[in-house]
Amino acid sequence: MRKPLLYTLLALACLMTVVPLLYMVSLSLQTEAETLSANAVLVPDSPQWGNYAELFVRAPFGNFIVNSLVVAGAITLAHLLFDPLVGYVFAKFRFPLRNTLFVALLATLMVPFFVRMIPLYVLMATMGWLDTYQGLITPFLMDAFGIFLMRQFIQPIPDDLISAARIDGASELRIYRSVILPQTRPALAVLGLFTFVFQWNEFLWPLVATTTPEMRTIPVGLTLFNQEYFTLWHLTAAGSVILFVPTAILFVFTQRYFVRGIALTGIK
Repeated sequence: MRKPLLYTLLALACLMTVVPLLYMVSLSLQTEAETLSANAVLVPDSPQWGNYAELFVRAPFGNFIVNSLVVAGAITLAHLLFDPLVGYVFAKFRFPLRNTLFVALLATLMVPFFVRMIPLYVLMATMGWLDTYQGLITPFLMDAFGIFLMRQFIQPIPDDLISAARIDGASELRIYRSVILPQTRPALAVLGLFTFVFQWNEFLWPLVATTTPEMRTIPVGLTLFNQEYFTLWHLTAAGSVILFVPTAILFVFTQRYFVRGIALTGIK
């Protein structure tokens, strides 16, 4: 009795997740008249594949895609470079005020971004970095959550492995590269996926830090199709589909590491 009920609940949950996505795809293939119809059109009579091409005519959508890839990709690479390194230091090194500094680092997770946004904006404006890649990327080069995740994953690694490598004459950098990193691949996959998806969908900071359409990312660029008195729903949906595709592809390729990383992190 429990299994059929469980399967029914899982099927309903999957349906609730998939239906909005399918309707978004349907909406992206409808005409403007169909999107404004009083009755919702689930399957368009004549799919308008030209809606995707129209995105690049109505707005510099190619710039939006490139900007999103550059910003999300650079921030993800920075997290994969710096977060495991700092996490390794907190997990395996002993130094004064280590625990105090780690608690202070975690405390920053409780500070809303809205509180930090104004000082960040003033700093970027003072440095002349508004409407630039460095202004979009620099404030997010490291993340307290990523450091915490990597520290928790690295901490259970036996100290004997590190000691044996030191006895063999390995430098600290060699130990980190050859002993620590190979054992943290699942956690790195989780960190990379979380970071890329979050930054790919980030809206607020690119909205504040950019002033020209050419520097906007996809989430901010979609606002061009949403005006005060009208919304081009078919183009907004088409842009949203393009926004969704890269994260879906990334999840497909990292799913094995993602599931394993979540499981191992929970166990450890």
